[in-house]
Amino acid sequence: MVFKRLLGALGVGGPSVDTVLDDGPVRPGGPLSGQVHLEGGSADCEIEQITLELVARVEAEHGDEEHEGVIAFDRLTVGGGFRLAEGERRDVPFTVTLPWETPITELHGQSLGVILGVRTELAVAGAKDKGDLDPLRVAPLPAQEAVLEALGQLGFGFKSADLELGHIHGTGQTLPFYQEIELSPAPQYAHAVNEVEVTFLATPGGMEVVLEADKRGGLFSGGHDAVNRFTASHEGVEHVDWNTEVDSWVRRMAEHHGGYAADHAGPYPPHQGHGFHHDDSPHSHHRSGPSTGAVVAGAAAGVAVGVAGGFVAAEVIDEVFDDDDEEEEED
Repeated sequence: MVFKRLLGALGVGGPSVDTVLDDGPVRPGGPLSGQVHLEGGSADCEIEQITLELVARVEAEHGDEEHEGVIAFDRLTVGGGFRLAEGERRDVPFTVTLPWETPITELHGQSLGVILGVRTELAVAGAKDKGDLDPLRVAPLPAQEAVLEALGQLGFGFKSADLELGHIHGTGQTLPFYQEIELSPAPQYAHAVNEVEVTFLATPGGMEVVLEADKRGGLFSGGHDAVNRFTASHEGVEHVDWNTEVDSWVRRMAEHHGGYAADHAGPYPPHQGHGFHHDDSPHSHHRSGPSTGAVVAGAAAGVAVGVAGGFVAAEVIDEVFDDDDEEEEED
């Protein structure tokens, strides 16, 4: 028995864990439910804590190089404080709330190429053991979906979506990364912009929509980026003419001339109606950290897609999801 306890402390013959999430996608700020299935090992043990760790594959730039890694952006305790007997099977159901800024991974069931996961961690006898990693599917909030649908109907095309390490200054961003959705321009704006990037930053009361346009240069001037921020409520989404609203956002940005700092000598007056607010004041929306690159080459052709989220201390993990994917394929 002493030998069994020693093996258990070393992770040999210890308890096994398998987390199963409920079917279907979840939404930012909404509930995530499932069960943690435990099976005792070769000796009794104390399960001190069961923790779910939300992780995401994120891009980061270092100089001229671009790197990709996995970052933990939330930790949620779902159980613990009980004894698991040798060979015992026990199920621990859970329901937790996702951060409001949790990125979107799909639109209308089609993957955007953004990778999120849920990793289960067991704290047993003072030691922590990371268990299985389960993919997390996240669908957009109604307001996010409405903006993306409007962009698609206006003629913008989906290019890619990725997660970038860094913060967008002047916003209420709380996660250590943000989601960028890159779009090809609609025909009516192709003369003015090369591409448009959309970032959603959701909160319980609404969301910020950050639009960044890579603007084409003129005969005597080079191209530059124009960044604008808008806010929208979660309420009354079905009563808004989103095509008109979103088109006005893009038109203001496309018609703005000159460089970013010079262009933003003064803010536009707040846009009246539908609870939207337009803000392009200087120095308020520069993105810190990387803001380039794309992970995905796209499903969901012709339509765009978005973001949402919560909070946590950033912890970069030296492994990527590809490793787990390869193991699953081998199985």
